[in-house]
Amino acid sequence: MKNFILTLIAACLFMSCGQTKKSTEQQENSKLIALSFDDGPNTTTTVKMLDMLEKHGVVGSFFVIGNNINDSSAVVMKRAYDMGCDIQNHSQTHTAMPNLTDQQIKDEIAYTSDMVEKYVGVRPTFFRPPYIAVNQTMYDNIELPFICGVGCNDWEPEVTAAQRAEMVINNAADGQIVLLHDFAGNDSTVAALDVIIPALKEQGYKFVTVPELFKAKNVTSERNKLYSNVLTD
Repeated sequence: MKNFILTLIAACLFMSCGQTKKSTEQQENSKLIALSFDDGPNTTTTVKMLDMLEKHGVVGSFFVIGNNINDSSAVVMKRAYDMGCDIQNHSQTHTAMPNLTDQQIKDEIAYTSDMVEKYVGVRPTFFRPPYIAVNQTMYDNIELPFICGVGCNDWEPEVTAAQRAEMVINNAADGQIVLLHDFAGNDSTVAALDVIIPALKEQGYKFVTVPELFKAKNVTSERNKLYSNVLTD
């Protein structure tokens, strides 16, 4: 009887390991894409963006500005986290950081990470540089991996929701990070998402956060790199 039980346990462990390996391989072979949003949090457009993600049952990554975090906007940020989204670092003041000193750069990162931890309970693990402006001083003083992304000029008000959706859909690729914005008043991107998400689902894409994308594709982030697609950068 004892030998039978041991054999049964071993068989279960073997099956479990096999299923885990299969699940990992399926993730690596799936078409995965990460939506990301800059310049929040706020109590207007960020809320609408979360409503849209919730409507379609997907998640995204929010790169927040430290000075935008207050008791009211933090409630929205916490909602995003509770939905399965992640909260990442987009500096404190959204200043072009190549112009800053070593200490100023460190302070920008520390402030935002501290604020995120205060309200959400975890610290950011990725950083998106304001204006995607980088230099070696930033790489030397910021320990977080740098994230860029493929955008659709959605910070320009003259770019319509339809044009934004078309650019994202046409440029989509496995392993890609999509760069969007949830600053107050950017409702055209909210509308664009209502087109983007169903269209990419139809193409077979699954939506994950930026950390999930690296993990699922078995990619280890490196220093001195700026990622827009974890498979090609």
